[in-house]
This record gives sequence, C-alpha cells and structure tokens, in this order.
Amino acid sequence: MANHDEPGAPNQTRATASPALRARFAPSPTGYLHVGGARTALFNWLLARSRGGCFILRIEDTDLQRSSEEMTRVILDSMRWLGMDWDEGPFFQSQRLGLHRRTVERLLSEAKAYPCFCPPQRLEESRRAAEREKRAWIYDRTCLGLTAEEALQRRRAGVPGLVRFRVPEGETVFQDLIQGEIRFDNRLIEDFALQRSDGMPTYHLSVVSDDIDMRISHVIRGADHISNTPKQILLYEALGQAVPEFGHLSLILGPDRKRLSKRHGATAVEHYRTQGILPDALINYLALLGWSPGGDREVMAAAELVERFDLSRVNKANAVFDVAKLEWFNAQHLQQMEIGKLTERVRNEFFENGLLDRVFASEPAQMEAAVALLRSRCKTLHDFSRWGRAFFLEEFEIDPEGRKKYLSDPAIFPVMQELAGRYLALAEFSLASTEQVLRDLAAERGVKPGALIGAVRVALTGNAVAPGLFEVMLHLGRERTVARIRRSAAAP
Repeated sequence: MANHDEPGAPNQTRATASPALRARFAPSPTGYLHVGGARTALFNWLLARSRGGCFILRIEDTDLQRSSEEMTRVILDSMRWLGMDWDEGPFFQSQRLGLHRRTVERLLSEAKAYPCFCPPQRLEESRRAAEREKRAWIYDRTCLGLTAEEALQRRRAGVPGLVRFRVPEGETVFQDLIQGEIRFDNRLIEDFALQRSDGMPTYHLSVVSDDIDMRISHVIRGADHISNTPKQILLYEALGQAVPEFGHLSLILGPDRKRLSKRHGATAVEHYRTQGILPDALINYLALLGWSPGGDREVMAAAELVERFDLSRVNKANAVFDVAKLEWFNAQHLQQMEIGKLTERVRNEFFENGLLDRVFASEPAQMEAAVALLRSRCKTLHDFSRWGRAFFLEEFEIDPEGRKKYLSDPAIFPVMQELAGRYLALAEFSLASTEQVLRDLAAERGVKPGALIGAVRVALTGNAVAPGLFEVMLHLGRERTVARIRRSAAAP
C-alpha cells in the first residue's frame, strides 16, 4: 500500500506480487450479505482470478451507528462459505481515517474543496423549494466565496461545517465496461460533501482515497452506483490520479420485475446456506445472472467459471432471481458431487438438526447408500432430513396426505401383512423377487398393484413419493422392510 501508517486490520494479508489488475469488493457491514452484493463480489473475484489479478476485500464501516462486528463476521463467513478467497485484507475503512483526512486537507489547500457552514435547515428549505418547483436541487455555493479568515473565524466560534468538493465546469465522460459510454453534464452535479461536520469522511471521499491507496484498477459494482461515478472520477482527476476502469452490473429483480427486496422473500446469502443450498450451486447461479459464458452449458464448478469468465460477455439487461431455478442448479450439483463428500454434507445436515446421534452412524456404508439412492429426488440438503428421514432413522412421521391416499382403507392391511410374511419366506430377497411377490399377491387378492405399491411405499418411507420401491426395499434390507410393513398394517 502507498500508506502503511494506518492501524492494521486483524488477520489482514498483503499480496507480495503487484499484478496490474486489482479488483475489490467493499461491503458495508450494516446487514447480511445480499445476493446482489454476493454477485458483485463474485464478478470481481472471477475477473481477478481469470486474469491473474489481485482480489481485495475492504469493509466500509465508517457508518459507525449502523455498522456492527456481528454483520462483519457474517459477511466474512458468507464469503468464505462461497469460496471467494481474497488476496489482501480484510481492510477496515474506519481504521484509515488519517488517510481520508489528509486527502481532504490536500484538496482544501489546492482550492479544489471549500468549507461550508450553511445551516441544515436552510439547505432543507432550499431542497423543498426545488421539489415544489419540480427542478433538480443543486447547492447554490453560498459558502464558496468565504475567505480563509472568515472560515477560520466561524470554526473558532464553533459553527458546525462540512467540506464540499468544488465541481469544475465541463462534462464528465467515461467508457463503462458493461454499459458503454456514459456522459454527465457537470452543471448538474452539486458541490458534494467530502467531510461531515463531525470530521468523518463521506462515502465519495473515503472510497476514492482507499481505491487510490490500494491501487484499484477495476471497479465493478451495481448499476445503482452509476450516479456516483462522475463525482468519483472528478476526485481522481483533482488528485492527479489515473481513473480506474468502471463497470456497472445490471440490477437483480424479483419475479415481478421489481428490484429484489425482502418483499420477494429471503435475499441474504446466509438464508440460502441454512436452507440447504450448496455454495457451488449458488456461485454457479449468481454467475449466470447477467453473464453468458456462451454455448448451452449451464452447470459449472467455480474453476470452470474462472476459466470461461469474460467481462465483455456481461449483459446490460436486468436479471431475475428465481428461487426455483436456483434449486434446479442445486439439484444438478447434488447429482454431480462425489458421493463421499455429499454423504458428509448430509451427515452435517442431520447434525445441525439434532439427529446425528440417531442416524445409522455405525453403518457408514448404509448411510452412503441411502444418500446415493435419494439424491436424484433431492433439490437441497434439507430434503435428505425432511422427507428422506426414513432412510436414515427408524422413527419417522407418516405424511398425512400419503396416509389418506394409501392407508385409509382397512382392507389393504391384511394384504400388507401377508406380503410381509411372504417376504420373510423368500429364499432370495432381490429386486426381481420382491417385485414378483408383490404383483402376484395383488393379482391373487384382487388388489390393484399401484394401490399396494403405494401403501407399502408410505409404510417404508413415510411418503407417497420416493425412489423406486424395490430399490428402497433392498436398501432397507429384509428385516427393516418386513418390520415397517407390519407396523403400518397393524390395527389403528
């Protein structure tokens, strides 16, 4: 870094190399990591990794009232869970105030900024007048003409004041890496604040100071920041620094095509983590919200995303966040995961639900076989412990709808009891023999095979929908199969 006199952040690291491409993710710890923020982090991470660059993590915590250590921890945990490792940081903006204040002093000394002592009440009245007249409000530069002596007198008198940037005349133009050329008339940009009356830097001042100090070459962020960009470019130019390349990502919308928010349901990465979504699946899905790798391939691991990522293929159009599509991606990743690794994830799922001590812990092969049998029907890790519980535990609930559909007619119970007896007498308990015995018995007793299959499926799994019945029987084994059939066929 250009400045090393700021207090260091805990566990912060610095890359020894100085690659030309330096991207950053700079969340504010005022809430959980939003999926939109996670996508921004991901695109910066992919850009850095795909081009041999450096990915920097900076926590923008200068809003001391709203920032919290808990949210910082959650954000860092979410980043680690997603596998987005960083090369430098985490840096904490609140520990870099000396740098920010020196930047303000420099701009003041070069007459590129000036103190403003306008009372907040007067500014608010001016804003309201502009609203009534349906015109954009621009600060009228009342304090621009103050002499240094006048400003000093007001400070000594205890008059609260902030520092404003003096916006130059002309036009600010930049070539957005995603949106194309963007132009702003400087006459429509107010002399924005750099430092508040309490001495704290504003967002624009601190972010530019830090980006310069950290040698950030690429700023990739959401389209809601486009209006901030001309102000920040003007600051770079006023400080005689090269302007980084900017790219503004499209917004993420809900199914109603409005900006994704809590009204659409959960939006935090932490929520999807606790709901059984795999990190690889969430990364995969977020990457395709606004980026097209080309071709028909959709399901990709992080390494392939890095290999194929190209910022030029990021779309301008807004993306729609679809939970059903995310669950589809999750199901695909469940299918492709190595069975031992997936079994360990499922074991952790049971542990988090307080069920691990009741799972067939002494039979790891049995548990792995159950995972292999179930995963084709599971969309999330939760599905294993929610409706796949009967494959791991002897105690499980019968789904009320399944009971009503298949176990409500007492006439089926004697047939099930007889089926259990025939299974006990089988010389070989196999796929072919179990199916043949069931179908022969159904024909003899005048019962539809589907009705008997449904009743036995509910008895064995607790659900009307499950993997193939006879595969389930072989997984459970003869003893468990017979015991469960007899238990469900017993008189209510």
